Amino acid sequence: MSDTPVKQQNTTAYYGQAIASFALALGAVSIGIYRLDASGWIRAFLAISVLYLTTSAFTLAKVIRDRQEADQIVSRVDKARIDKILAEHDPFKPVA
Repeated sequence: MSDTPVKQQNTTAYYGQAIASFALALGAVSIGIYRLDASGWIRAFLAISVLYLTTSAFTLAKVIRDRQEADQIVSRVDKARIDKILAEHDPFKPVA
């Protein structure tokens, strides 16, 4: 029995769908802001707001991914320590 963690990998189709979805959403918002019946300052403000929201979303996703990876590494180290202790333990060894 092997407890080796399986590395999950996303398919090319998944990446393609994510990129297409992002491009479609950003394009739709950009067209909506461009076609908005408002002054240039209001459209510029909305465009800057969308860009700020987009970069914040990328940053949040990266922070969540980094924390998850750090937790996995700590978990592996703890598991290795426990495995070592269990391997060295002899239940039939007399206590001093």
